[in-house]
Amino acid sequence: MQCPYFDANICRSCTQMGVPYTQQVQAKDAEARALLSPFGEIDWLEPVASAEEGFRNKAKIVVAGSVQEPTLGIVNPRTGIGSDLSECGLYEPALSAMMPVFRALIQRAQLTPYNIKTQKGELKNILVTLSPNGASMVRFVLRSKKLLVPIRREIQRLQAEIPGLTVVSVNLLREPIALVEGAEEIILTEAQTLPMQLSELSLHLRPQSFFQTNTAIADALYHQGREWVAQAAPRSLWDLYCGVGGFGLHAATVLDGAAEVTGIEVSSEAIASAQRTAGELKLENMHFEAADATEFALAAAPVDYPELLVVNPPRRGIGEKLADWVQTSGIQTVIYSSCNVRSLAKDLECMPGFRVAKARVLDMFPQTNHYEVITLLERKK
Repeated sequence: MQCPYFDANICRSCTQMGVPYTQQVQAKDAEARALLSPFGEIDWLEPVASAEEGFRNKAKIVVAGSVQEPTLGIVNPRTGIGSDLSECGLYEPALSAMMPVFRALIQRAQLTPYNIKTQKGELKNILVTLSPNGASMVRFVLRSKKLLVPIRREIQRLQAEIPGLTVVSVNLLREPIALVEGAEEIILTEAQTLPMQLSELSLHLRPQSFFQTNTAIADALYHQGREWVAQAAPRSLWDLYCGVGGFGLHAATVLDGAAEVTGIEVSSEAIASAQRTAGELKLENMHFEAADATEFALAAAPVDYPELLVVNPPRRGIGEKLADWVQTSGIQTVIYSSCNVRSLAKDLECMPGFRVAKARVLDMFPQTNHYEVITLLERKK
């Protein structure tokens, strides 16, 4: 893949741009194998490759410039000058097709871009998520409610110009801080969730709930977890850091009511999304709760510990406290999905009672050094 933005030194986010894609995947697989080699004789499955371009199902667009000439891309935090990346080759085609619509909207509705140097203007970011079935969610991140009415007036036209536009919302980020979004969300459409269609089921996403950037690889990741759950056939399962319930819901469908499945996630928005999906699927013995994963585990009585544990933490990993709890819990099987193999290795050092039985690299982030690795951990005999 070649990128004119990278070649012109406008955007350097894709640190592996220009490296043959097969070589990228091989390097990621080799790194994961080397970092996890101290933790047992691992059965390494073939890495799962992505499409090397056109795979991103979401865009985090920083809006800069002026109403007449807005830029949709990134902004230099020192100068406040924006660089337009609206033709980024990583975007799914349907997402790229939205960019001219957003530019015309800004001009037509006078949505003044926010200037980080002067701290004036209103429209900070546009956040877009696209489902494989063509549905989409668009969120406008504003400094205040000043543009709420103009955006509300444009919804009908936006839905005419963006086929499948399902959810439109305004997010308020009032403080002049380097965040993508704020805590307050105002949903402007009747639909409150975006159905994210996967091959086995459809997950619901509320505006502030997280989903992986690469839908095809996320689907493969959940399938791998589902396969290992089916083989283990536990009578109880916890899905910690469950997000919108991807692993837990897939596990519940294969266990078919024969196990108690509990999903824990700190985000109440994500839990609401997961609960809606579980309700639609009429899953029995499925429970979701908004709570801190470590606090939930440490507060549980031993009689309630699960037979199988799934963890899918952020880049920092599960941390020493939770890893120590897993080590002493008596749980026999853990599925650990990690987006940072170094933090995974650090957590495994706190869990010497386990060996890595199986592992697989899934390339969630082509053109970068990042990737996902899913591991099956078994307690040593």
